Amino acid sequence: MTDAAEPVHDGQPTVEHDALGADGVTTNPAEAFAAAAAEPSPAPAADTHPERVVGAAFAGGFVLALLLKRLAR
Repeated sequence: MTDAAEPVHDGQPTVEHDALGADGVTTNPAEAFAAAAAEPSPAPAADTHPERVVGAAFAGGFVLALLLKRLAR
């Protein structure tokens, strides 16, 4: 924790800033939880790294082929 008397607000909206009242004390834990739940979640890995999806599909197909080959015996 810091020794700062008031929280520093750098213009970035966060759950902590929304949940803090004017005196820096949480107004209501239920409101803070609702504010945290209302924020969008980060982007899934498929949006940022489509090559991972292609690699997973290839690996899944390879495992399926091995399984079918073994069942054919």
